[in-house]
Amino acid sequence: MPRQTKVELYAAIRRDARAGMSGRALQTKYGVGWRTVQAATNTAWPSERKKYPTRGSKLDPFKPFIDEVLRADLRAPRKQRHTIKRLYARLLDEHGMADVAYQTLRDYVAERKPQVRAEAGKGPAEVFIRQTHRPGEEAEVDFGDVTVRLRGELVMVCLFALRMSFSGKAVHRCFLSAGQEAFFEGHVHAFEVLGGVPFGKIRYDNLRAAVARVIGFARLREESDRWTAFRSHYDFDAFYCRPGIEGAHEKGGVEGQIGWFRRNHFVPIPEVESIDELNEMVDAWDIADEQRRIGARPRTIGDLFAAEKSLLKPIPDEPPETGRWFTPRVDKFSQITVRTNHYSVPVRLIGRQVRVLLHASHLVVFDSRTVVARHERLPAKGQTRLDLDHYLEALLRKPGALPGATALDQARAAGKFTPVHEAWWSAARHAHGERDGTRALIEVLLLHRYLPHDHVVAGLAAALQAGALTADAVALEARKIGESAASEPAVVELDEPGPVSSLTRRRLAALPPDRRPLPSVAAYDQLLRRTPSTTKGSTTA
Repeated sequence: MPRQTKVELYAAIRRDARAGMSGRALQTKYGVGWRTVQAATNTAWPSERKKYPTRGSKLDPFKPFIDEVLRADLRAPRKQRHTIKRLYARLLDEHGMADVAYQTLRDYVAERKPQVRAEAGKGPAEVFIRQTHRPGEEAEVDFGDVTVRLRGELVMVCLFALRMSFSGKAVHRCFLSAGQEAFFEGHVHAFEVLGGVPFGKIRYDNLRAAVARVIGFARLREESDRWTAFRSHYDFDAFYCRPGIEGAHEKGGVEGQIGWFRRNHFVPIPEVESIDELNEMVDAWDIADEQRRIGARPRTIGDLFAAEKSLLKPIPDEPPETGRWFTPRVDKFSQITVRTNHYSVPVRLIGRQVRVLLHASHLVVFDSRTVVARHERLPAKGQTRLDLDHYLEALLRKPGALPGATALDQARAAGKFTPVHEAWWSAARHAHGERDGTRALIEVLLLHRYLPHDHVVAGLAAALQAGALTADAVALEARKIGESAASEPAVVELDEPGPVSSLTRRRLAALPPDRRPLPSVAAYDQLLRRTPSTTKGSTTA
């Protein structure tokens, strides 16, 4: 039932009073007092609510001094003006202020300081001028933080957004960092999705991925070399907003877009197994968002973008390299250090220098031109990611180091070292001893390099059930499972079934259909043509 306003209450009381209902009955029916009934019968319009005086504050006696200090700071050098802490200390020491919270002073100064500047003629009210954008001309770029549950753990990832200013069409991408690699990869992905590049300018913050140094208070910027080359490759101009919070409104479209996207698609927190899976969800959300309207616009985002898509400049045929090269040296733990994080490589590379191509969400390790390792990039600092496969040759010589190896713990957490591995290892150690049983397990782990993971796990289970606790038995069982999975029973259909059929016909029936075109013999037809022989003594005209 909708809530009854005071005007409606007065009208109901007056109606029942005219019908002859007594004052006490009106009080009981409507749950009001005698004064309300009297007021309603006297006038149809309720009187305004009495306004109580504003409650005083313990800071009131000190406000004239605070205002005087704020006015004096307008003429003082910029680096010698009062901070809130210094002003609070002066009020305590010089004016005997007591029982006033620091936050109370902070709130008053935050409200009063702009007013003092305006009164002195130094702080006019900031005016926002509405802008009109031409189709395909401008875009805005920014990063935002979102939290996801990655493999069961809460991880903060960086959300890249590029938004077209005219249509509001936005392209998003999630990365494990907001470095220059993610900045470049986000642009490449956005341009591919949009099918072109804005022919005007793209607005940015003064982020370090693009700006090496802000020069003075003007719009001059010293750009990083890689960013200059990247812009030159795609042929677009950059517009840098004012530093600080004052410049946020200069690209307010993408600022609001990131907040809207976070509230509508990342609540509740999505649960994913990888960044690639998360980005597939983000791509689907971007497509679905084309059906919505922004504010009171009469057309959807998709309709407006269709009008400006043909105006975009074409993208180059070859995308630029977005990764960054490093040349670390492999330490004695068979690890390399990239951006304060540690990643494992095969033990044969200890002491050698390798090349690393770092991307936004993963990295690739090269020995000369050969790929020797791939890792998902670590999101935080000072972390370690180890691959158990990189240490197997060393563990064959040192089997006692396997039970406490950090790489084994990470393999368990990633699901690569399964409970089937644990059960087979326990049975092998019980049968062959601690050292030989562990070596047998390491030989089984080497099988993962040549056989699919599922086949090896199934082979372990079959060997464990049969009591075969050797690596050769596991390899045999895994290959048998792989062969049975590869050879599916073929359906043989014969034209004339009989008690005895030809083996050749069975083989031919099991072959896949031949979809090749029939051969042509047109080239041989010229051999059949007979040229007329010239008669003796004839002449040609």
